[in-house]
Amino acid sequence: MVLLTVAVLGTLPVLVLVAALLSPLVPGRWRVLRVGWMVVLHLVLETAVLIALLVLWVASGFGLAIRSPRFERAHYDIVQTYLEVMFAEAQRVLHVEVAVSGPEPSSMSGRPLLVFSRHAGPGDSFLLVHALVSWYDREPRVLLKDTLQWDPAIDVLLNRLPNRFIRPGDGTTPVRELTSGLDDDDALVIFPEGGNFTARRRARSIARLREKGLLAEAEQAEQLRHVLAPRPGGVVTALANAADADVIWVAHSGLDHLVSVADVWRALPMDSVVRMRWWQVPAADVPQGEVAQVEWLHDWWARIDDWIGRQQGPEDRHRATS
Repeated sequence: MVLLTVAVLGTLPVLVLVAALLSPLVPGRWRVLRVGWMVVLHLVLETAVLIALLVLWVASGFGLAIRSPRFERAHYDIVQTYLEVMFAEAQRVLHVEVAVSGPEPSSMSGRPLLVFSRHAGPGDSFLLVHALVSWYDREPRVLLKDTLQWDPAIDVLLNRLPNRFIRPGDGTTPVRELTSGLDDDDALVIFPEGGNFTARRRARSIARLREKGLLAEAEQAEQLRHVLAPRPGGVVTALANAADADVIWVAHSGLDHLVSVADVWRALPMDSVVRMRWWQVPAADVPQGEVAQVEWLHDWWARIDDWIGRQQGPEDRHRATS
């Protein structure tokens, strides 16, 4: 990654000239230049993060104290700086606006948080973590797919923090590990759907439920038009192991139609608004018992599905079910 960044920066004048010549031939306003700038920025930030992580590793006694509170805070500062730069440039270069409605940061202080969010579109997990770190001053713990470790900075940085990269079949053990020792500025992030929403995944999910004979669950999933049926295991485990935590439900709309690389390319520059809605439920109002909590999860997921449907236009709703 470092060598690639050096090579790109060394040939940057030539790359800029080529991008400028190609841009008039490609639909969109200077699309090649805009996308090229974001790629270069990503490479530079990746290299800067890797260098900073090397410095911290040496400063911690070659890793001996790397997980101490002092160095953990330093790693969260790196996360915050990286996301703030990327978020600011996405707003400036890609004309992406993010509108967030929900509880004020002051109302979310004093307790750990369990954050249950829908998952759709590229970058929604980064946007959610950015909001938690920069706006709500939290130290998030996230369950992520193990394939994200192909990114060098994510691999090194997030493996030094209390996160878990999971694979199919890991069960609820990672959730139990991450809920251990949650303090007042922590936030555990779970995506109950288990993956990005697409119409194809929705259809496969419903078909699997029917194949297993779970007809009631399949009918319930068919009522959800914009989200996948939630998997309750991780949510129930988190609620059982962090009974003193407030719950935050997160919905968002605006990234749903960006499924493939081709979708992202056609949408750039986006010139769009990503809307996020947060709901806070105090720990005292969380239902007790697994059966009641599973029902509560499905009720909230139906509410999130309804909110997303009200944000989308006719074209978005057609795409979500086709």
